[in-house]
Amino acid sequence: MQETHYQRVGGEEGVRRLVDRFYDLMEGYENIRKLHPQDLADSREKLFLFLSGWLGGPQLYVEKFGHPKLRQRHLPFSIGTEERDAWMACMKQAMLDVGLDGLLYEQLLMSFHKTADFMRNKDQGS
Repeated sequence: MQETHYQRVGGEEGVRRLVDRFYDLMEGYENIRKLHPQDLADSREKLFLFLSGWLGGPQLYVEKFGHPKLRQRHLPFSIGTEERDAWMACMKQAMLDVGLDGLLYEQLLMSFHKTADFMRNKDQGS
């Protein structure tokens, strides 16, 4: 049986490390940091719950909140290419910092980019 991305990331502990590193890095990106509440504890927990299922592990987010409806939940925030690229920069560095292997990094990079791009809801000049 083939390992899931969740297992390859390191299970619960690995996903938590990835999420924590991501939010630590996000502190340096004002354009996306300002879209979050001052206290990031809830944001960290929701991303952990979501990524657990998204990576092929337990569907923790769905169990707690129902279908993620990612695009709908992000519509209140102005997200363009700059915000997408800042989010991706944080996630790329977080994946490198937690030591994901090359193949897993490349696979997740493509999936994260596709998802991040889908969240865009404003034109570049807006």
